[in-house]
Amino acid sequence: MSEAFLILNCYPRKSRENFTAADIGHPQNFFSRILKRERPGCSIDVVFAADPDAALPTGAALEQYTGMLWSGSDLTAYHMDDDRVTRQLELVKTAFASKTPQWGSCWGAQIAAVAAGGDVQKSPKGREWGFARGVTITPAGRAAKLYDGKKDRFDGFIMHLDEVTRLPTGSEILATNNHCDVQALIVEREGGSFWATQYHPEYDLFEMGRLVAGRAKVLVAEGFFDTEVDVQKEAEAMKRLYAAPTLTGLRDALSIGDDLLDPAITNRELINWINKVVGS
Repeated sequence: MSEAFLILNCYPRKSRENFTAADIGHPQNFFSRILKRERPGCSIDVVFAADPDAALPTGAALEQYTGMLWSGSDLTAYHMDDDRVTRQLELVKTAFASKTPQWGSCWGAQIAAVAAGGDVQKSPKGREWGFARGVTITPAGRAAKLYDGKKDRFDGFIMHLDEVTRLPTGSEILATNNHCDVQALIVEREGGSFWATQYHPEYDLFEMGRLVAGRAKVLVAEGFFDTEVDVQKEAEAMKRLYAAPTLTGLRDALSIGDDLLDPAITNRELINWINKVVGS
């Protein structure tokens, strides 16, 4: 029997439309590429979890899936008056009860924490964008299967304003950096587990370049660049390096190492989830 995965695209419909208009990639495609590479022949369903008319699975339906993956989102996990948020939080809890293994990036980490009793707030340091520099695995992270085969310190892809500020009971910080205390956590409830990173192991340099370009107005408004032309130049440099990763001068100019260029390193956390949780 082939494995079946459920991908939750957690962006509202308007945000997805804006992604398409701005030539930003969609996260279900990133997850799908990795799943098909690691699990040839698997089937994949996609649900747009923030849409009011989305048919979110019941517990019985979730049990049919080998695993489920939560994308990023531009919603806010502490807005409990927003049905688009609360419905997703309830689905996380339902998935715990069904014992369906869960993975989450960015928003996924935040809703995993909140659903289990933790807290999320806006980062006092503002946006962390492009690259999460100097992500360091903690002793608890080093002992976790999440980081098998990963160096103790690395850079990852990232774009966020909110962060986990209080862990759920029983969870530990598995990775951290100077911008965000909680860069990774595992939440376990009711026999189910949710592996999550604040950064995005599903991204690559090309897709982050597209995202940075699409966020040009925001990045200028927040003071990271002087002009949108400067943002576009940065994004194009990222895309060029993705296409020609041996360009040493460009690697140095962007401070990019193999941890952001080699899928075996960049995707390692997701690969570990697929092989050690889903495949266990």
